[in-house]
Amino acid sequence: MNALGIDKAPGAARVVVAMSGGVDSSVTAALAVERGYETVGVTLQLYDHGRAVGRPGTCCAGADIHDARRVASALDIPHFVLDYESRFREAVMDDFADTYLAGETPVPCVRCNQTVKFTDLLRTARDLGADALATGHYARRIDGPGGPELHRGAETARDQSYFLFATTPEQLGLLRFPLGGMTKDETRAHARRLGLAVGDKPDSQDICFAPRGRYADVVARLRPGAAEPGDIVDLEGRVLGRHEGVVHYTVGQRKGLGIAAAGPLFVVGIDAEERRVTVGPRDALMKTGLTIREVNWLGRGPMPGGGFACAVKLRSAQPPLAARVAPLPGGRARVDLAAPAEAVAPGQACVLYDGDRVLGGGWIERPALREHGAAA
Repeated sequence: MNALGIDKAPGAARVVVAMSGGVDSSVTAALAVERGYETVGVTLQLYDHGRAVGRPGTCCAGADIHDARRVASALDIPHFVLDYESRFREAVMDDFADTYLAGETPVPCVRCNQTVKFTDLLRTARDLGADALATGHYARRIDGPGGPELHRGAETARDQSYFLFATTPEQLGLLRFPLGGMTKDETRAHARRLGLAVGDKPDSQDICFAPRGRYADVVARLRPGAAEPGDIVDLEGRVLGRHEGVVHYTVGQRKGLGIAAAGPLFVVGIDAEERRVTVGPRDALMKTGLTIREVNWLGRGPMPGGGFACAVKLRSAQPPLAARVAPLPGGRARVDLAAPAEAVAPGQACVLYDGDRVLGGGWIERPALREHGAAA
């Protein structure tokens, strides 16, 4: 067994590396070469090349494709750029727009991993005869007694396991995350040691197709005329003002409501069908229960029918919360939180953890309310 957990000598193993043009994937490719693997770089063109060139703070943009090609050339490895633009539009961007129009808050990076990267790209890696597909994610793949397991990255601040919850056991069989045990500083140190031109390149921060976080602009471009005006109401249904489309609001939002009130108001609910945005005090954001759909289970054996205790993350940057989870019919599950949580947003991911291990997760449906100590 070699350094990437492949049952072959490094010189006999072919590793395909997903190269986005950033420092993480570039170091991943360079380390694979240094360790003696036959290495092939693959970069995905995910959206219009001309619009993407030179856009700062994103990933998979035109300038990033150039950087990936430059690194591959310096490493003297084959490099392929694959046009996944139509697939990305269908599986990620259209889903993003439709989810927002439905009054939910999507996580397109999870959808991208779930579809384009870890389904389509894995298929390409297999077509290339790969023994492993390596990425620059800060997560760890550990071979456990029941097969490969997904674990948090060693550096808590960089851990990306939340965005990988939809990865299936079969996909984990081929995936490798060489940076999962490193800190970002260690990765950059490797980049300097290996002489990579992208060693000081800033991290991508925005969703690649939504620069500066202007999500409503993306929805308006993809679904022109779909966002319709409606009412902003309080918890009793009284109309407080008007809005120009539910796509401009997310649960927990405080700024930009455009209404005057005696105290701070927050978005506590969105009804896309009725074009209604409900606002209320911070206390109204507190929820103790929710359901999730499209559950992906990574635990050993089937999900316990009687429920089980675990920790959950309801947003990527949120600390884990104690909870109890029980399966429901139709690939759904019930999540009961040990303490109220704020701004449980439909459309976000709820990821389940047992310590550092990812047990799976699903997409948040409408939360079950229990406000001010009373069950709702």
